[in-house]
Amino acid sequence: MGIIKATKLVYDYLKYDEAGKTEEKNRAIDDLSLEIEPGQFIAVLGHNGSGKSTFAKHINALLVPTEGTLWVDSMDTSREGELWKIRQKAGMVFQNPDNQIIGSVVEEDVGFGPENLGVKTEDIWKRVDESLEAVGMTSYRKHSPNKLSGGQKQRVAIAGVVAMRPRCIVLDEPTAMLDPNGRKEVLKTVKELNRQEKVTVILITHYMEEVVFADHVYVMDKGRLVMDGTPREIFSQVERLKEYRLDVPQVTLLAHELKKAGVPLPDGILTIEELVDAICQ
Repeated sequence: MGIIKATKLVYDYLKYDEAGKTEEKNRAIDDLSLEIEPGQFIAVLGHNGSGKSTFAKHINALLVPTEGTLWVDSMDTSREGELWKIRQKAGMVFQNPDNQIIGSVVEEDVGFGPENLGVKTEDIWKRVDESLEAVGMTSYRKHSPNKLSGGQKQRVAIAGVVAMRPRCIVLDEPTAMLDPNGRKEVLKTVKELNRQEKVTVILITHYMEEVVFADHVYVMDKGRLVMDGTPREIFSQVERLKEYRLDVPQVTLLAHELKKAGVPLPDGILTIEELVDAICQ
């Protein structure tokens, strides 16, 4: 079994009337099945309301299935007795780092998670050192988080999760509130963690450029899994992605338009370098 496995996963948001009876049911996830292997870099794409963030919250057991099952490292998230272990295995990074940073000094914030896990003091500081080094924030360890840029704050939030030594990190639109430079900082950090630390990364996003280097991409629409494959396989289907109200990387779209105009190019070009090489050939 993979580190994350969903089988026929269903989740309904319920709206209640004043008497406490169910007034409305909104199905956010509808019969979702997938499996993620340890060490993979996974991207989950989808338009607003597609169910991707709801799926992310299931991995950390912030939500539990209405129907079906989600396993994290072979543990069923609906079993309350497994909750503590599941949250040690799967860490979450949210959109707004201000909602996740609680310390007044960077190094204290990063050490908060391990302290809650009961890690020995000397080991906490070792983890803080390693985590700040991993995200490139060692020189800011004595700074106040309030004086950091958005990208730097998000890297601190990631360091706080890394310090808890999870096997999997779920990033729910972590760059949505950042400028382009902040987005680059965070993505570089996440890719390095995946490559060097072998941490499984699940990136929830609607920025197409962020998923070019993922191992596998899942596309969700109206709670269902509608496409999956490598980035090249997914972005080769420009017209189908448009049907799901999704863009493609700008260079991929340019290559697609050039091909329609008669330029002999392969499908699924992902980078400027690939486009230049294809045109020169």
